[in-house]
Amino acid sequence: MAAPVLAYENLGLIQGSGWLFRGLDLFVGARDRLALIGRNGAGKTTLLKCLADMIETDEGRRTIKPRTKVVLLEQDPGVGGFATLRDFTATGPDAPPTHSVDSIATQIGVDLDRPAETASGGERRRAAIARALAQGPDVLLLDEPTNHLDLGAIQWLEDWLGRFSGAFVAISHDRAFLKRLTTSSLWLDRGKLKRAEIGFGGFEAWTERVYEEEARAADKLDARLKLELHWLQRGVTARRKRNQGRLTKLHEMRAQRAAMLGPAGTAKLGLQSDEVKTKTVIDAEAVSKSFGDRRIVRDFSLRIQRGDRIGIVGANGTGKTTLLRLLTGEIEPNEGRVTRARTLSGVVIDQQRRLLDPDKSVRDVLADGGDWIEVRGVRKHVQGYLKEFLFEPGLVDARIGTLSGGERSRLLLAREFARRSNLLVLDEPTNDLDLETLDLLQEVIADYEGTVLIVSHDRDFLDRTVTITLGLDGSGKVDVVAGGYEDWERKRSVQAPPRAPAKAGAQPAVEPRPGTANRKLTYKDQRDYDLLPSRIEEIEAGIARDEAELADADLYARDPDRFAELTQAIERARSERDAAEERWLELAEKLEALSG
Repeated sequence: MAAPVLAYENLGLIQGSGWLFRGLDLFVGARDRLALIGRNGAGKTTLLKCLADMIETDEGRRTIKPRTKVVLLEQDPGVGGFATLRDFTATGPDAPPTHSVDSIATQIGVDLDRPAETASGGERRRAAIARALAQGPDVLLLDEPTNHLDLGAIQWLEDWLGRFSGAFVAISHDRAFLKRLTTSSLWLDRGKLKRAEIGFGGFEAWTERVYEEEARAADKLDARLKLELHWLQRGVTARRKRNQGRLTKLHEMRAQRAAMLGPAGTAKLGLQSDEVKTKTVIDAEAVSKSFGDRRIVRDFSLRIQRGDRIGIVGANGTGKTTLLRLLTGEIEPNEGRVTRARTLSGVVIDQQRRLLDPDKSVRDVLADGGDWIEVRGVRKHVQGYLKEFLFEPGLVDARIGTLSGGERSRLLLAREFARRSNLLVLDEPTNDLDLETLDLLQEVIADYEGTVLIVSHDRDFLDRTVTITLGLDGSGKVDVVAGGYEDWERKRSVQAPPRAPAKAGAQPAVEPRPGTANRKLTYKDQRDYDLLPSRIEEIEAGIARDEAELADADLYARDPDRFAELTQAIERARSERDAAEERWLELAEKLEALSG
């Protein structure tokens, strides 16, 4: 194993009246791709700042390879106080060359001459990314890098990091981002740090094994009650098992809605039964909306039923917010009509979570200073209700200003979900949430009896929650797909590209006579198409087995040859899997074109 470029030994930090963490050993190799995972308040951001040498620790020794440049992308970039975003990128001892910043800013899509005071969260995030990447880091420390980014910017960042020759440590709630990029995991839990040489894709299985081992150790130490209390507070194992059942139900709901949607390109429900009509809460017919000469939504129709979970996706500026406002009645269409049920009562949870009064207490926000809260008609004690949203009951009198961004988001969710409603509108609900709170949010949405409209750039979250995806590409067309984000992406990938216009003077192509075209796959292609899915499953099972063995913290010291063998085997298997998936998608696209 090569020597690390950055390490911290016996790291300890006191926060308030006690240790935030103590005795942590952490190293970063030259090409490490590390996911740093832990609950809100566990100290993930603080740990990154310790690695960046921005915080003086109470214990520990930091070592760094000479001439190694460490750059931290903070969760909340300090743009305030600068006239423009360009001033922000060009100020400070680590300010990168202007031409480097401009190049990255152009690629990621941000105008650096934008006044900093009026810049959106997405523009500020892009400017901060441009400043960080342009510094030429050897080690990147990324704190929620995808917050406020649209899908195009997230994919650009993923591609850049995929080519990056250095190391990075990433804190992120975006499961898809972590699954695609990371190859090792750091788990900060109860003041201790554990490391496994597996990417985020294997993280949950690894933590389950850790909990099982703790349970066995607790039995031996007669400390079962203490561990069960931790599990009760965290609710991880039970929640994941429940979520598996909910995912099965979600797939069933998607299949039902797929049967009710018309042919591709027409979003109107094919069924007109009385039952469907009585369950309809929003009915959009031939809706179009323009601002000036720009057509935002064109000829959109959809009948939304009670219980539907609708996801709205697309790059910034494609019209997601406009479509949402059309559906909820905030604006009217230029053409067509949107009919809403008279009994529709909505709750909106948007991105303005920081507008919670920092001087108020948690009790004030939830229960107007009292001990009881009305939760959709059921009276609950405020401390018991806080536990349902993963809060310690003792936080009931804490000031809002002392809570982390994720805790404020969770508090707002607790308040809004308590209200009586049959329509829930969520605008980027996953920003600032940790992974456990995301699991909780998915659970609450699955149990919600009304209809849900979600605008989000979190691909994994959409895949786990929505029954229908509305995809916008900026042309005015709205794709309606039964399923989540991956289903929308799959539909886009198999849509035939538009035929290029013929060049002047070119001879027209000769149309094949009926019956002469090859309307099916070759024998080899058909065989690959049929067999590759099971082969991909076999490869993934092999990767999971090898990663589980590699997760043994003592393996390298005990058997370095086996460690190297497993690492190489996993790398080969991943390459084979990627090639197999690429081949199968290519054949699926070919088959779609032949049958179309």
